[in-house]
Amino acid sequence: MAKPSREAISMASTSPSSLSPPTVPMELHVSNRQKLLKSLRQHLSNSSRPHHGFVLLQGGEEQTRYCTDHIELFRQESYFAYLFGVREPGFYGAIDIATGKSILFAPRLPADYAVWLGEIKPVSYFQERYMVSMVYYTDEIVQLLVDQYKGSGKPLLFLLRGLKTDSNNFSKPAEFEGIEKFERDLTTLHPVLTECRVCKSDLELALIQFANNISSEAHVEVMRKTKAGMKEYQLESMFLHHTYIYGGCRHCSYTCICATGESSAVLHYGHAAAPNDRILEDGDMALLDMGAEYSFYGSDITCTFPVNGKFTSDQSLIYNAVLDAHNAVIAAMKPGVSWVDMLKLAEKIILESLEKGNILVGNLDDMMVERVGAVFMPHGLGHLLGIDSHDPGGYPKGIERPKEPGLKSLRTARQLLEGMVITVEPGCYFIDALLVPAMESANTSKFFNCEIVDKFKNFGGVRIESDVLVTANGSKNMTKVPRETWEIQAVMAGGPWPLNRASG
Repeated sequence: MAKPSREAISMASTSPSSLSPPTVPMELHVSNRQKLLKSLRQHLSNSSRPHHGFVLLQGGEEQTRYCTDHIELFRQESYFAYLFGVREPGFYGAIDIATGKSILFAPRLPADYAVWLGEIKPVSYFQERYMVSMVYYTDEIVQLLVDQYKGSGKPLLFLLRGLKTDSNNFSKPAEFEGIEKFERDLTTLHPVLTECRVCKSDLELALIQFANNISSEAHVEVMRKTKAGMKEYQLESMFLHHTYIYGGCRHCSYTCICATGESSAVLHYGHAAAPNDRILEDGDMALLDMGAEYSFYGSDITCTFPVNGKFTSDQSLIYNAVLDAHNAVIAAMKPGVSWVDMLKLAEKIILESLEKGNILVGNLDDMMVERVGAVFMPHGLGHLLGIDSHDPGGYPKGIERPKEPGLKSLRTARQLLEGMVITVEPGCYFIDALLVPAMESANTSKFFNCEIVDKFKNFGGVRIESDVLVTANGSKNMTKVPRETWEIQAVMAGGPWPLNRASG
């Protein structure tokens, strides 16, 4: 498919990009299937079970808006996308554990599909495009799998059923007419496949890096154009436009959070009841949490900066508290490090800064014991990132979720592994619903300088979020945006990015 020319793109936008969408090798999904096959066979061997049966996943279906005929933009179910990379709806996919063969089942489309939706592709098209061993139609699932099965008794299906610990929702096992002809295992596949998604291959990392590159560029573009008097949704629109026109990113990793002023203390701002519609005011801080998705793989980046391009002393105090925590965590990350310890490190650095700023008083160790850090940072420190912005695998069997304030919000309590991509997103917010009870509590009221806290009542909050790869000996920040206050001010004043560090 021909790419649009640079000239054509530049006519549609006044700020050209150095990036263009990369080609996605289907070998990525072939290697994902091989990884699953190896892990599943090892699991079966460890359980003294034969290598018979089929992994069977059902892909996503198109959804209409309630009772209307409006079809929402389709995005493939994530586990199916991981294994097969199929962008079309209505597919099933299977892997023969005995032979390693991969099979796609395509929907048999009606003739008038060609009138309204385009060419009806033959099965050979899907076999070549998705690099699978064979392709049949969905109405042939039963006969094909029965014919392919080499074990005794009913053919065995390993179906996907398991809890997503970030959402508390269960994945949906495949369903089809005639499934009663098969034995079904609903417990084995989910933990094995989920663990395969935790550590990324080089091919996966390349897509995550591109999503970070185009999203970072878009954040800088928004930062440069932000002015008092604009609406928050204009910032969202600029981000979406940049990542789509230059990056080919039709999907976002999640609903954009474009929060300014007091709204920056609303952790999941941007939802239908708070739809990024406030007018930006001079003196506000803007907290923009936005990440593009490219070929299923995503990014998740938060930048916080003053709307007018210049930090006040109070804004610098809170911003640098969070930035110091962000930088310290990234510097400490490496395989074997506890993510719980990283949250505590971030909390302690933020509390130290608040104490130096006279917002808090007293002994830091006592504050940590009383979980004062959770008053200012009630969310966790970050989450696994990949095909989902909150990728699965945070709490595998044997890893217990902490119960203390703040710690219970951690999306994983694991030790870091080489190949994980995890967001580092400390924050500091002034949220009445948390501050008032803490300042009235017998255990924690002594730590708060109420007069100074009241000064920050309408401040909102700061969050700084980067996507970080755990390497063999440390970590690599995949996000490339201005972070230091002087960098942000220089970029917002019209300076280039990356900046000449010598000018700082």
